[in-house]
Amino acid sequence: MSVLNGAISIVLGVAGGIAVGSGVIALILVLDMIPRLAQLTQSYDKTHWYEGALIGGSLLGTVADFWHWKMHGVLLLSPIVGLFCGVFIGLLAAALTEVLNVLPVLAKRLGMKPYLFGLLLAMILGKMTGSLFDFFIYQR
Repeated sequence: MSVLNGAISIVLGVAGGIAVGSGVIALILVLDMIPRLAQLTQSYDKTHWYEGALIGGSLLGTVADFWHWKMHGVLLLSPIVGLFCGVFIGLLAAALTEVLNVLPVLAKRLGMKPYLFGLLLAMILGKMTGSLFDFFIYQR
């Protein structure tokens, strides 16, 4: 691999990581997941624990994926980890259903209401193109 290919890979990797990380953080902030969780559990004083768990879990998951960590012979932990993953996905799905009107409201406030269809189409086509690129080109 040439130096130019390596440099391009590094730039694209960092840019992709920043884009995905920013998107996830923006989604979590827009959906108010942590305040809603504190409201549902009546534990406003433990909000910092929720934030720390979210950051720690993200960091641990990233490191485990990056270095290909494997745990052998720990079948008892699988249901517990699965439960935590399911709770997180459930919270995310529940929060997403409440925020389906965010894009129209945002488009109205930014004066982009006539361009809403184009904005949604660009988001859909971008996601589809990225998925196809990952499936057909990057995974080979």
